[in-house]
Amino acid sequence: MRTGLLLGGCAALLAGCAAMPDSGNLESVDASQRPDSRPQVRVYAMPPREGARAVEIVQGFLEALTSDDPQFAMARKYLTKDASKHWNPEGSTTVLADGPNTDAGNAGNDVEGSRRFALTGRQVARVDEQHAYRPEEASYSQSVHLSQVRGPGGRKEWRIDKPPPGVVLGESDFQRIYRSVNKYYFAGPSGAGANGRTGLVADPIYIRQRIDPLTQTVKALLAGPTNWLDQVVESRFRSGTRLKDPRASLTPDDQNRLTVQLNKQADDASQTRCREMAAQLLFTLQDLTPSGVEQVTLQRSNGSMLCVLSQNHAQSVAAHRGAERPDYQYFIDEKHRLVRMPANAGSTADPEPVNGILGTGDQPLRSAAVSRDEKRAAGVSLDGKSLYTGSLFLEDTLGKAQVRSKAKAEEDRLSTPSWDGRGDLWVADRDPKRPRLLWLERGEGHAVQVEVPGLDGRIEAVRVSADGVRIALLVEKDDKTSLWIGRVERGERGEGERPRISVLDPTQAAPRMERVTAMSWAGGSRLVVVGRESGGVQQMRYVQCDGSVLSGTTLPGLTGVKEIAASESEQQPLVAHSDDGIVRLPAGSQWQTVVKEGSAPVYPG
Repeated sequence: MRTGLLLGGCAALLAGCAAMPDSGNLESVDASQRPDSRPQVRVYAMPPREGARAVEIVQGFLEALTSDDPQFAMARKYLTKDASKHWNPEGSTTVLADGPNTDAGNAGNDVEGSRRFALTGRQVARVDEQHAYRPEEASYSQSVHLSQVRGPGGRKEWRIDKPPPGVVLGESDFQRIYRSVNKYYFAGPSGAGANGRTGLVADPIYIRQRIDPLTQTVKALLAGPTNWLDQVVESRFRSGTRLKDPRASLTPDDQNRLTVQLNKQADDASQTRCREMAAQLLFTLQDLTPSGVEQVTLQRSNGSMLCVLSQNHAQSVAAHRGAERPDYQYFIDEKHRLVRMPANAGSTADPEPVNGILGTGDQPLRSAAVSRDEKRAAGVSLDGKSLYTGSLFLEDTLGKAQVRSKAKAEEDRLSTPSWDGRGDLWVADRDPKRPRLLWLERGEGHAVQVEVPGLDGRIEAVRVSADGVRIALLVEKDDKTSLWIGRVERGERGEGERPRISVLDPTQAAPRMERVTAMSWAGGSRLVVVGRESGGVQQMRYVQCDGSVLSGTTLPGLTGVKEIAASESEQQPLVAHSDDGIVRLPAGSQWQTVVKEGSAPVYPG
């Protein structure tokens, strides 16, 4: 059994023509082959041939799983009727490093007219029924059982009566077939920003990119947040809200306006709630069409209009912090002062000291963080012992240290601090005798120690996402430094009580890197990381917070990267501290040196 490959890479397609070619030759292609230009390749499965041997049926079924076939209709032709009825390909997707190996040598008779084959491989990840991706390194071992059934002409044909659970395929096929999409939900009450507005939180999932991705994504959004994020976010769609017609395909009109008819669960939604529902849809669908969705109209189950929201007004309904562009980039100069430069990559303005005490050099700094509204900053003293905060607008004196580390060695003291979207401050004390993750409400008062159960190792670096409900941590153990993403939960507190903050369910975000040396949030669900795999050289690339790696995200090389900073507004250039000094990377360009001397570059946050 072979898979047909339709070659759509014609000059007209490259030029952006709207129509697909309807003529040309079919060529065979191995299902595990990774095309160079995957967006131009569509794979079609072939049905089982008459009289196919048992091993051909197994191989044909596995290749059919890698096709762009709605509802896996062709894969079901390799199954018995009863097996097809009970097989649930949407239940899970198992991703193997090199695809499943079929051990044809172990085919044997269970009874006359039956065969069993072993499927083996090295599992690297799993996508569950919520479309959530999770890295899972393990040995994969399943079996496929076949029996003989009567074909249309009365001839006995081999068919699979016990397929493996869900879909199983190789990593290259997974990256060709699936794409990452961010659903958006509102942060829970603990995720409200300093101004009281509740922000949106990205919830990444994977969908089949050529099988009506817009409708798939809307259905996933309505179904609710993934289990990992569910405890800290809220959907404005009431539980049970679905499309009125679950079989309908959603398509924007020629002016990029989308109409979505919902079932009775949404009929009595208020205008405020409806506009928040529409905002969730608009931000979720913004990258799914070439021009984006400009307007969403929500309809009741009877077809009457519920509300309308345009892209221009969505930001006023829901705070999408990834869309907010910072005014400045910041770093520590050769005089150990906090300085700033315009965030615009095309600016040639020289860096200048910030206003306030942290820009004077009276207290030498080795690292700093700027609040997301760019009104305040926090700095760690040159020896790493003390954490100070100050205004970026008022001329004031240096107050007492907010946090002090008692570690003997400088490298074991305070990490670079980080501000979340609520205006709270985070920092790690790396004292080997008393390692702690600390939280300061509004960057002031008594530091609260954060509970981090389930994390094995010492926290070396901290970066909190703009939504305030996720935190990225570099954790060192046994000479390895790995990247973990935890969920921030804030317990209720009575009057006068100290808050209880926890970081729960940490998941590894760059599992293949043996040593991650620097990282920064670079979007709603994306981070930029610097590190190396076992036996490899230093590399810089983007990773998803769910642990997946987006194809083609390796960045231009840079020598000796020590620190990296990215804005959660993806249009802003990366900034790094390397052997060449402070450098930045505008979109579509190469690294450019800003100054030869400097360290600790940061964006607000």
